[in-house]
Amino acid sequence: MDFIKKLGVPNLFMLVLCALIIVVAEYLFLKGYQMHAIFIGLWAPTLLGIAIFIKLIKNGR
Repeated sequence: MDFIKKLGVPNLFMLVLCALIIVVAEYLFLKGYQMHAIFIGLWAPTLLGIAIFIKLIKNGR
């Protein structure tokens, strides 16, 4: 529970969302939809990059 407080609810939500995206991409890849899986799999690093950018802007760097 201390980890969640230290991380923050919005950051935890973003990590869970990225993990879910990766699981969905893996599922699609194994089902034979390789191009769809690659497209969806690229969302996770994009979302993490946007989250880092917003955090940097918020902190004034």
